[in-house]
Parts: sequence; structure tokens; C-alpha cells
Amino acid sequence: MSAASIVSRIPAVFSQGVGAPLVVLGILGMMILPLPTLLLDLLFTFNISLSLVVLLAVVYSRKPLDLSVFPTLLLIVTLLRLSLNVASTRVVLLHGHEGGAAAGHVIEAFGSFVVGGNYAVGFAVFIILIIINFIVITKGAGRVSEVSARFTLDAMPGKQMAIDADLNSGIINQDEARHRRLEVAQEADFHGSMDGASKFVRGDAVAGILILIVNLLGGLAIGMLEYQMPFAEAFKVYGLLTIGDGLVAQVPGLLLATAAAIMVTRVSSSSDMSEQIASQLVQAPRTLVVAAAVLILIGVIPGMPNSAFLGMGALCALGAWWQARGFAGASEADEVEAAIAPATAEARELGWDDVQPVDAVSLEVGFRLIPMVDRAQGGQLLGRLKGVRRKLSQELGFLLPSVHIKDNLDLQPNAYRIALKGVTVAEAEIHPDRDLAINPGQVYGQLQGLPGRDPVFDLDATWIESALREEAQAYGFTVVDASTVVATHLSQMLQNHAHELLGHDEVQQILNRLSQSSPRLVEDLVPKVVPLGTIVHVLQGLLRERIPVRDIRTVLEALAACAVRTQDPSVLLAATRTALGRLIVQQINGMAPELPVITLEPMLEQMLLQAAQVSGADGNLTVDPALANRLLRAVRETAEEQEAAGNPVVLLVPDAIREPISRFLRPAHSGLHVLAYGELPDNKRLRIVASVDAAESA
Repeated sequence: MSAASIVSRIPAVFSQGVGAPLVVLGILGMMILPLPTLLLDLLFTFNISLSLVVLLAVVYSRKPLDLSVFPTLLLIVTLLRLSLNVASTRVVLLHGHEGGAAAGHVIEAFGSFVVGGNYAVGFAVFIILIIINFIVITKGAGRVSEVSARFTLDAMPGKQMAIDADLNSGIINQDEARHRRLEVAQEADFHGSMDGASKFVRGDAVAGILILIVNLLGGLAIGMLEYQMPFAEAFKVYGLLTIGDGLVAQVPGLLLATAAAIMVTRVSSSSDMSEQIASQLVQAPRTLVVAAAVLILIGVIPGMPNSAFLGMGALCALGAWWQARGFAGASEADEVEAAIAPATAEARELGWDDVQPVDAVSLEVGFRLIPMVDRAQGGQLLGRLKGVRRKLSQELGFLLPSVHIKDNLDLQPNAYRIALKGVTVAEAEIHPDRDLAINPGQVYGQLQGLPGRDPVFDLDATWIESALREEAQAYGFTVVDASTVVATHLSQMLQNHAHELLGHDEVQQILNRLSQSSPRLVEDLVPKVVPLGTIVHVLQGLLRERIPVRDIRTVLEALAACAVRTQDPSVLLAATRTALGRLIVQQINGMAPELPVITLEPMLEQMLLQAAQVSGADGNLTVDPALANRLLRAVRETAEEQEAAGNPVVLLVPDAIREPISRFLRPAHSGLHVLAYGELPDNKRLRIVASVDAAESA
């Protein structure tokens, strides 16, 4: 088999996953097995060549991820160099007394030719290389890699949320988003690996010093004690070999340290380092002009090396002239561009595209909650929110807007905020790595964890470890994970503010769908009898009191029957509620044949009816403030009693005052339902469980 065929098979061996393990095992074997001097020379030469190739690959890379294997490569090359040091130490100590060539021609050349055969000069050169490598390059590169790793990890959540925002807005597709997320993860992994790999270079510099001391002391001991060599001769022989061995190791070590420093200080760009230096350092001719003037001025000073400074000044002047030619060739185009630039810049300065619309529903999260909304990290919140949106859209009868999720560095790390149309409606703090054990009112034990509150129902709760979930359930706690807490909280906010999310466009979509099954109803009603704005107002009124608008046909038929007499939205809303009475009562009390209700005392009812008659056109009740406070207090107390007894809280009032009473008593109790007599279906029996008298509660 020829040498060319062997070389051609090397990439195939590495591609099959065999080459890398063989190289690592071979490197480790060199620390144990003795190597002949010829093979040692070849390996030293290969080590220097490999370090040079790595340095050039780093210089020509355009961004760090172009050489993502660099941290692993740095470890392997460092391990190779240390293995060669062990092998060369064995040869130097065993055969050093035979002369400089006994340790190989590479070590002999570095010990004799490079430092001129003077071990004092060799020690000085070696110490200087160690200082440059250890104190200057390695220490600076280690600090830069540490800061880069920290900043990259801190910026990772923001980059991921930016990708999600671009994906949600349609700027990029799923494949591009997946590719960009992979790049962000690879960048974080790379800088984290470089932070650790820089310690290899630093440790290699320390090892070089220790190996030099061990070789020198070991050589002196062997030469003087075993071979009876005088101290001066032993120091010279083994000193030169030790210096040669150290320089052979330090030269590739310096190359790799420089490569690592360049890698961690590079900024991702579309050009390599040479192009960046050429374009940024000497971009303008005036830089070289000033430098040429200073050098020529120094060159004419008597006693200075005139030829050197004048020659360098002439070269800088020539470079400036060359740069000026390039700028002059493009000057005409630059003038034309400069002439039209102000108008173009003014035209692009601001436009309607720069005015971003307000998100209908948005969820802002702190940076510790980002993994909950990142499917790549196992986050389940996106799926939960999608399920909440689907469920509520089916229940309410219209398509809820999508939830725009974004990070907010102004929030606490574990906090989230729910906003509707840019206005915050709720915020809370959770622990994504724990479960929330909610106390429903009667539990049989205590739990170890972080005290908190359930953001949905404002109940006492404890954030517990997942391992305590079964124990908490056995004690009577209701246990949910963090994603469920956020999803439930968002569901509650969407239900409470559903009327704000239903607008003209959504109602038009509802009518378009209904026109497919009932075209005559929609065509005769909108906008001939009832304008679209009135229908929007009626549907918003229904949603405000938690009444779904799924049965849109019944709503429109009720409007068609009532709109011929009046266009008052309040009257139309009352007629619609009457038509939906069966649905309203069933939603409150299910299929039970009997409905427990609360009524008003006859005298109080008459007072409210009279107040409604004298009220203005806005339909608000005009009552004495003291009476209003007593009424609110009495309704709140009665509602709490009924809720504690397990009954639905239903207040039955005359039709004329249902809407103003409902609006007035809405703050008294969140679960209060105000029904009119006309809204009760015929098949329901009433059972009066309480009667509100404002005078008694005074």
C-alpha cells in the first residue's frame, strides 16, 4: 500500500469515529512507553506544525462558532505537548550524558542553535517566554473568556425571547428560529468551554516551569552521581538539553496561548481578522499620513537611526497615497450618495411601520421563568396557554387573541405580569422548580416550603419540592405546578376581561360565520335594523357578566324582535338576557330543579325602583350614600353566608332595576349573580333563602 493511499484513508478513519480515540490513546501511551529519538523528532515537529495550523485557523475564522471544536482541540494539543515532555524527559535523563544528539536533533537544535549554545542565554529566553505566556497572554485570555462566558449566559434568555418574538411576528419561520436557537445554545456552550479551556493553557505554562526544574535537578543528580561528571560539565550538558526541551514545548504553547487569546477576543463579523485590521486600523489615509510625519520627524533628529525611521516613514507615506487613490476613485459616487442621502434618510426616518400596535394580550416573564416558555428546555407553559385559549374561545363563543410572550428584565426574576392592551391587570411571583400546595380551607398537616399565596383565588399556599406532592395531597392540599398556576391565572384574567377583547372585527367574524347557516337573519338585521356598534355593545354587556355569546342566533333574533321598538342598548341587552334566561340559570345552578335566591325587602325594592325612575339617562342609581353603604354591606354579608352554605349567590330583582343594581353591587361579591324576574325559565322552582334589608344592617 502506497503512502498516498494511506493518507487518503485518514479522513475516512476519523469520519467513522475511530481516529479520535486512537489519537487520545496514543497520546496517553507516550507518557508510559519509551520513544526512539527519530520518532520523538517527528512528533516535536508535528506538534509545532499543528500549533501553527491552529493559530492560522483562528486568525482566518470569521466568528468563534466557525471553530467550535477549539476548546476540545486545545485540550488534545496541550495533552500532546505534555506527553512529549514526559517522553523527552525520559530520553534526556537516560541518554543525556552521551551528548546533545542523544535526545534528538530537534532538542539539540533548540538548545544549541536557537540560544547559541549558552545555557545562561537559554534560561533567560525561556523565562521571558514563560512570562509572556503565563502573565500576559494566558492571564488576559482567561479573564476575557470568564467575562465573555458570564455575559453570554446572561444574554442567552434575551436572545431566545427575541427569536420567539421574531417567530411570533412572522419575521422568521420555524426552521430559521430553530437554527438561531441552536446557534445561541452553541455560543453559550462554546464560551463556557473556553472559560474552562483557558485553564489548560495556564496550567500548561506552570507545568513548563516545573518540568524545567525537574529536568535540570534530575540531570545534575544523574550526571554527577551516576556518571561522575563535574558539576560545571553536568550543568552545561543537562542545562542545554533541558533548555532545548523547554523551548520545544514553549514555542507551540505560546502559539496556542495566542490562538486562545485571539479566539476569546474576536467579535463575530463577516470578515476575518486580517480584513478587519485592514479595514478598521488604516481605513482612512490620514492615519498613515500622521504616522509618516511623526516617523520622518524622528528620522531627521541627529543621533537617531535615520535610515530606519526615514524608511518606515516613507513606507507609511506610500501606504497613505495608495489609500488616497482608492478613496479618490470612489469620491464621485460618494458625492452622489451624499447628495441623495438626506432625502432618503428623512424618508426612512419615521413611518407608520415604526409605530408598533399594542398587544391585545401579553405575558411578560422574568428571566428565571424563560425555561417555562421554551420548548427546547422542556417548558410546558406554551402548550398550557394554547389549551386555555382554545377552551375559553369555545366556551365564550369568539376567538380570543393570541398571547404574546416576552421577557422583561425590569421584573423580578421569578415574577410574571399579565397585560391587556398594554395595561397590566395582574402580576405575581412563582417558583418554576417547585409545586404550589394550596390550602382550600381544611387541611390535616403542615408542609415544609416557601410560604406564598395562590394568585388566582388569593388563598394561603406553600411552594414545596416536587417530592412532597403526594404528602401534600394526602394532607388535603390542592397541588399544582408552576405552569398550571400561570395558565389558570391567565384564564381567570381572560374571563374577567373578555368583554374588552371583543371588538368590531371579532363581532363581524361571528356574523360572517352565522351568515353561512342563517343568511337571511344576518342580512335583514345588520345594518338595516341594528348597527354593528349596537350589537358589539350588547355582546360586551353579556360577556361582562360572564354570559357566553355562543348562541349568537338567539341573541340576534332577540335583537330583531326588540329593535323595532327601541335602539336603547340597555333595553336591547335586557331583552337578550331574557332570551338567554335558560342558559344563564343553567350556568349558575346546573340542572337542579330548584334555584335558591336572595330577594330584597319590599320597602327597599320600592326605594330602588323610585331611584331608578328619577335617575338620569345613564341608568345609574341615585341613592343616599348611607343607604348605599348599608346595602353593599348587607349584600356582602348575605352572599358570604350563602357561599359558606354551598348555595349559588343569586339576587332576584325587578327587571327595571336589574342592570343598575348589577353594576352597583358588582364590587360587593365576585360570585354574585343579579337576575331579573323575566329571566327565570318556567321549569325552575324558586326557593327564597334570604332577604336583604338595608335598614337592619345599619
